[in-house]
Amino acid sequence: MSKVATAEEAVSRINDDSIIAVNSSSGLCCPDAVLAALGERFDREGAPRNLTSIHPIAAGDMFGTPGVDHIAKPGMLTKIIGGSYPSGPTKAEPPKIWQMITAEQIKAYNVPAGIIFDILREGAAKRPGVLTKVGLKTFVDPDWEACAMNEAAKKEPIVSHRDFDGEEWLFFPSICPDVAIIRATTADERGNLSFEHEGAYLGAMEMALAARNAGGLVIAQVKRVAQNGSIRPHDVRVPGILVDFVVEAPEQLQTTATQYDPAISGELIRPLQTFRNAEFNVGKVIARRVAQELRDGWAVNIGFGISANVPRILVEEDLHGSVTWMIEQGAVGGVPLLDFKFGCSANAEAFVASPHQFTYFQAGGFDASLLSFLEVGKDGSVNVSRLRGVPHRTAGAGGFVDITARARKIVFSGNFNAGAKMEIQDGRLIIHKEGKVAKFVEEVDQVSFSGARAQELGQDVTYVTERCVIQLLEGELVVTEIAPGLDLQRDVLDQAATELRVSDNLKTMDSGLFSPEVMQLALKKA
Repeated sequence: MSKVATAEEAVSRINDDSIIAVNSSSGLCCPDAVLAALGERFDREGAPRNLTSIHPIAAGDMFGTPGVDHIAKPGMLTKIIGGSYPSGPTKAEPPKIWQMITAEQIKAYNVPAGIIFDILREGAAKRPGVLTKVGLKTFVDPDWEACAMNEAAKKEPIVSHRDFDGEEWLFFPSICPDVAIIRATTADERGNLSFEHEGAYLGAMEMALAARNAGGLVIAQVKRVAQNGSIRPHDVRVPGILVDFVVEAPEQLQTTATQYDPAISGELIRPLQTFRNAEFNVGKVIARRVAQELRDGWAVNIGFGISANVPRILVEEDLHGSVTWMIEQGAVGGVPLLDFKFGCSANAEAFVASPHQFTYFQAGGFDASLLSFLEVGKDGSVNVSRLRGVPHRTAGAGGFVDITARARKIVFSGNFNAGAKMEIQDGRLIIHKEGKVAKFVEEVDQVSFSGARAQELGQDVTYVTERCVIQLLEGELVVTEIAPGLDLQRDVLDQAATELRVSDNLKTMDSGLFSPEVMQLALKKA
């Protein structure tokens, strides 16, 4: 019997009070057609009501794939648990989900993405919950914010402390979803799913298992439907025994801005010369300096922001392949992509299910992580998840807390302050006008990474900016390098809103960073 149905038929089976797990990642892999049909049903019928949505990585974005905004309707959605959220420009109208969060119309939680996958896995296995140290001494910790994004959520905590074997842990109760809405490329009529055009598997199998074992409903959105038996068994990533409905959506995008690029799904290897080099500017200077922290043979996680350009630096320096890049969505190797395609890699060596990737990250099995910062506190703590005064501009923490929990080496990158007018002339950084917003502050607005815990664990933490390099040493921020031509007091110390210590061995940053020519970068062996 065929499981193919319209989106309207599939969502008609979703009941009031359901917990809905969505397999998504911003513009990548969002089952947007099914979510749109669910929102349209509510507009027509006023049902289903009182839903809880859970999505480890953002469900949709504000640039063509609305995702969770389709169901962000008062009375329909009353609780949301997300690793990250759609974000929007400063002056534009905030995404609907953010309007509901700030208006206290919904209980909203920002839970680390890897932990959400863990919560669903434990629910699938009928186990009570997740014991973890991920999030200790950050906004995740009950002593801080307990993942709550608004006052409504604070009334219903979802995390608590537990003492186990004499150690402090965080405990998240497992969740058994009533519905899983997942996405793939191809389904046969029996519901077997393959992902040949996708840039990642994310957690489709894990979500389907969680819903099926809870006696729930699994809806799969796909690009096309094939005859039974036409998908090779090794290519089936979710078996049809777990799927209730298949919804065909021929126009589903591969990413927000991409109908289909075979290099994203590993079906074609792009020549390296087709990847554009980063424009020579202050951001490229920072990315180059971050690249100098790497070692040949390392496995390195990379995050959004300036650090996303570091792989292009290695391509330009003829060092591609010296480092294996890893992205939380699941790509291993290749060249991580930028802008709307971030979360994908072209020419990837492998695709790993995102829950497995997070297990690797949470235990610190990799060599280094390159991440960005919004603010850095006096104790080395970092905020990436909440922008003072404009929360909807950030997507939340995503997998940041999982990745940094035990990473052996972390390189944070960003501009020293916000709004400065700068240019590079004759191999030097010229500052025409200073920024008005300090990013090195006494206390960050939200602790996404704990400097205090980093010291306890002995993590190697570096902060790279256009004008200086800072290290976290013995609980203090220490300036170890300064850009050529700058005045230490005027251009660095006076521009921070907290005290910075200066190394007794202060060095000048490599002059090659500030020249448009290739640096002839050489990476030391790991």
